[in-house]
Amino acid sequence: MLDRISLVLSIIGGINWLLVGLFRFDLVAYLFGGQAATLSRVIYTIVGVAALWCISLLFRERADEPIGE
Repeated sequence: MLDRISLVLSIIGGINWLLVGLFRFDLVAYLFGGQAATLSRVIYTIVGVAALWCISLLFRERADEPIGE
């Protein structure tokens, strides 16, 4: 469950960065009062921690993979 939540949060963060890159529009800052607002910083931190958690997904063996692949 934590893996899926982290993945969803990382995708949301990626979409936010896409908006910043293409349109110079930070959706999180827009919704929560600017980049320096406490709530925005909390959201940036949660998304960042989720992204760090997703790094562990790269190094885990999947239980549903057939043996030998």
